[in-house]
Amino acid sequence: MDQLEEIAARIDAPLVDGKTTTKKREEAFQAFRDGAIPTLVVSKVANFSIDLPEAAVAIQVSGTFGSRQEEAQRLGRLLRPKSDGSEAVFYTVVARDTLDSEYAMHRQRFLAEQGYAYRLVDASDLYT
Repeated sequence: MDQLEEIAARIDAPLVDGKTTTKKREEAFQAFRDGAIPTLVVSKVANFSIDLPEAAVAIQVSGTFGSRQEEAQRLGRLLRPKSDGSEAVFYTVVARDTLDSEYAMHRQRFLAEQGYAYRLVDASDLYT
């Protein structure tokens, strides 16, 4: 079982990835937009041509192979104004001292240059 499949199974949410048919993707996205399902687990297929304007939270689990521009696209899709005036939040989970952390640092620098605010939180700070 790959990482996304495991996450989807653990949180009991639909998974939309490259193996998902276009019809099933659209059904899942529409169910999310309609509020019929509260959570989606998506692979990088969500980087392109989807519209989920009311999504409030995105959690990126691994961005090792994503470009800075791809992350900016993900943020742009999420951080649109919400109909109720609320704001969205984008989290990136990164393991310390890994290749993923190096990529994350480069993406962070790029996005900060684009005007996005970042706040780093260590896992140990979440449980104190």
